[in-house]
Amino acid sequence: MSLSDLLAAERPPRERPPASDVAPWTTYLGFGLLIAAVVGTVLFATAPSPYVVERPGPVYDTLGEVDGSSGEPVPLIEIPDETTYPTSGQLDLLTVYVDGSRENPLSWLEVAQAWFDPSRTVLPIDLVYPDGQTEEESDEESAAAMDTSQQDAVAAALTELGIAYGSVLTVGGVIEGTPAEGVLEEGDEILTAGGAEVADVDGLRAALAAAGVGTDIELGVRRGSEELTLVLAPVASEQDGSAVIGVYVSAVYDFPIEVRIQLENVGGPSAGMMFALGIYDKLTRGELTGGEHIAGTGTIGGGGQVGAIGGIVQKMYGARDAGADWFLAPQSNCADVVGHIPSGIEVFAVADLDDAIDAVEAIADDDTAGLARCG
Repeated sequence: MSLSDLLAAERPPRERPPASDVAPWTTYLGFGLLIAAVVGTVLFATAPSPYVVERPGPVYDTLGEVDGSSGEPVPLIEIPDETTYPTSGQLDLLTVYVDGSRENPLSWLEVAQAWFDPSRTVLPIDLVYPDGQTEEESDEESAAAMDTSQQDAVAAALTELGIAYGSVLTVGGVIEGTPAEGVLEEGDEILTAGGAEVADVDGLRAALAAAGVGTDIELGVRRGSEELTLVLAPVASEQDGSAVIGVYVSAVYDFPIEVRIQLENVGGPSAGMMFALGIYDKLTRGELTGGEHIAGTGTIGGGGQVGAIGGIVQKMYGARDAGADWFLAPQSNCADVVGHIPSGIEVFAVADLDDAIDAVEAIADDDTAGLARCG
């Protein structure tokens, strides 16, 4: 036997130790890390987040019908004692669902899913529900805004038609720490601003803007049986820098005709423009839409001014998904529109009810080249 044979015989081949002989702490550590990762992921995914999610809500045709309180179909807009005319096509108003609240917060997993859906928008909860405001209080505020928007829509449509009506601008509340505190009172009727008569919110805003921030403006006010002249200096709004005095006001109208708008469980002011278009279409000869499917959104003032709204991205997607080919957006929302228009729908910008009517007529005539667009 050679020396190499002897060495080989004395050195048996290496064998892997059985698994049970491997240091057990490494196995336990691996399993522990895996379990911790799973538990951490679950806790993160289900933990409440400080966000809400906006997504497309139901769509309603202002020229069509909805389910009434009895469950039977009723016209969304009804003008019972006036001559109305046949309509065609659709004038859709859009709504937005808000998922999440302080009482029922969304999980981080739900928020993460929304970030990858272009039809949804994630917002800090404080933007939707101000600190201290409950979901119920927000719903009540939203319902009041809907009632006001319906009245303003009737006023705007009648103004467009040249039908006279009465209107008084009434103070609904005074905000602490503003120029109005200690000067105006709830229930005051604002008759003039800067020497000019004002009958609606748009008129007051225009008068304050003309005066400018920091410049005294005279308000003619009726308080009970007494008429007063009050002087205030507007301040800049924290939201957009516009001139404000710190009051909640609404117009109390006296219309010569009855207009019924029947739409339950929908709040906010953003359907005002579409209500006004629907009323106008029903009270005028000819079919305004020419049979086209048109959707839109925007607040409306009694004088016809169209204002910005929230959730416009969701409303564009909701309109597209409901089959609308055309969408009317407030001009003041254009920054939110650009870059977010879903495929399959065209969007036009409008500043007032005149613009909206012109746009619908142009769509009906297949002549949209001259219409304003965002961007």
